[in-house]
Amino acid sequence: EDKPIFLSIGYSSCYWCHVMERESFMDEEIAALLNEHFVCIKVDREERPDVDQIYMKALHLTGQRGGWPLSMFLSPGGKPLFSQKYGMLGGTYWPARDNDRGRSIGFLTVAESVREAWSESKEELLQGADLVAKAVRQELRGQSEAEEIALDDKMITGVWEDLQDEYDPKWGGFGYSPTNPRVPKFPEPSNLMFLIDRVRRKDVENWEEAREILTHTLDKMSQGGIYDHLGGGFHRYSVDRYWHIPHFEKMLYDNGQLASVYAEAYEVTGNEEYRFVVEGILDFVQREMTDKSGGFYAALDAETDAEEGKFYRWEREQLDKQIDKKDRALFGEIYNLNGEPNFKDEHGDGEYYVPMLSKSLNEHAKEREMTLDELLEKLKPTRERLFAVRSSRERPLTDTKVLTSWNGLMIRGFADAGRILKSPHYIEVAEAAAEFLWISSRKDYRLMRTNTDGVATLNAYLDDYAFYIDGLIAIDRAGGSLATKSRQMAASLQSKQNELFWDEEGGGYFFTSSDHEQLIARTKDPIDTVIPSGNSVSAGNLLHLSYQSKDESKATTLRMLAAQTMQASGLYLRASPSAVPRMAIHVAEYLELEDALPAPSDAKPLTGEAETEQP
Repeated sequence: EDKPIFLSIGYSSCYWCHVMERESFMDEEIAALLNEHFVCIKVDREERPDVDQIYMKALHLTGQRGGWPLSMFLSPGGKPLFSQKYGMLGGTYWPARDNDRGRSIGFLTVAESVREAWSESKEELLQGADLVAKAVRQELRGQSEAEEIALDDKMITGVWEDLQDEYDPKWGGFGYSPTNPRVPKFPEPSNLMFLIDRVRRKDVENWEEAREILTHTLDKMSQGGIYDHLGGGFHRYSVDRYWHIPHFEKMLYDNGQLASVYAEAYEVTGNEEYRFVVEGILDFVQREMTDKSGGFYAALDAETDAEEGKFYRWEREQLDKQIDKKDRALFGEIYNLNGEPNFKDEHGDGEYYVPMLSKSLNEHAKEREMTLDELLEKLKPTRERLFAVRSSRERPLTDTKVLTSWNGLMIRGFADAGRILKSPHYIEVAEAAAEFLWISSRKDYRLMRTNTDGVATLNAYLDDYAFYIDGLIAIDRAGGSLATKSRQMAASLQSKQNELFWDEEGGGYFFTSSDHEQLIARTKDPIDTVIPSGNSVSAGNLLHLSYQSKDESKATTLRMLAAQTMQASGLYLRASPSAVPRMAIHVAEYLELEDALPAPSDAKPLTGEAETEQP
């Protein structure tokens, strides 16, 4: 039809995606314009992260901040429209019309402008689109050829030095603005895992300082409203520097990683409060995010009845009605419910309470000359009463997709907690999810990306293989009844991953398989964000499988692949080390392993043939 594409990328629990849907896509005037002059495509970024990566990178290349919904205008061939006159024809959220929500430009004006530009300057837009597509390919390709970048301790200390610079010394966490406390703050589990690894290596310099940064951050996170003090589990991020008010959606990938983080932090510190947080996360996931088949759901929405946080927030009258006067002093003081409300809704016409701790539970217990368990027991009846009332409210939407990669993170969370907390039940939950994926999310020996109502679809990405393998390795480490089988499953999947994703020229792994649908770029992203890079996790998987293998030649080959995967991120490890903290963990592990092993003597080249035996 020779029309431009309007592409809207979002996800099920994205609040502003819902807002734009209601304001613009359900508006008859705007819908008529879109349907007449554009081909409209809606993409779930959780199902198609490859599409999201490409167009988010295009937006970033023109200096715009990313976010969701991601709204892009494309050529019929899928290239982002651009010209010197109009700039990048894309952005994130727009209100429906000019001056709505205090914004000068509305989506109707944007769409009209793109229609006009396509009519009057099509060739210029298409030429610009070619340039943007070329730049995106170069950015997402990474190193074009394998480089012999020496792996050394400087790569590890570089991450440590960067994290010190980015650390918020007052409120914990990383990447804050001292002049603007409203800059969102995310948990960033990969940074926390790096700190845990540094604390474990007590022979390294500054390990005690790493412990202080780690525990301060974990304490502030678990005290703030970003943690659900009634139902357990973490919300996606805090809208402020202080971890106080969350963006209320709950994502499986956060809770999977943070279960591992807090469990391992408990192991290295002995802080019983961390154990309580782990148990809260896992109880929440079992109760609200676990399918009867054993798989884990993707997310819980942030809104109910088009109001963000409505399910989680409290009015003063509601609290007065539910908390006995004799309990109000204690419970209200501990959870900051006795003073002024701490949360205003989006429109600013309602004030509410979001429970959060005024200080750690350990400190509260000490002040009252109680043990932590005694204090928790005293708080339990009121917490359970408020939780029961909250549970009777209309619930936010649950996204029941079972994503293989996120399930891998949660499998590891349960397995790590089971191993560290000595809980066979948690290990059994991890095993049930791993078995479900093995049986229901594979076709012809390959993984599928998503499974909904028992139907698996879409070819898996690198993250699906890497995170699932990581979860299987965690089950093996936990020593449950399926330990040996999970080790065999991990080895088989690693062989398939090598066959489908390995980059022969640059080392490491592409994000999409060699037979994936062809888009304007084939991505290869080494950066650890709120979700770790598939390459970072794969480096650790390869190392673990190498020293589990009884075949010396196979073990040597796996170590060689691990080294090449790390070297493929070498430029980041040198120039932007805090972008790859998870990879730095495995560089440290590799250097330690190489020091303890004889020089490799019989490394077989990667053949591209996958082992297909079925454990």
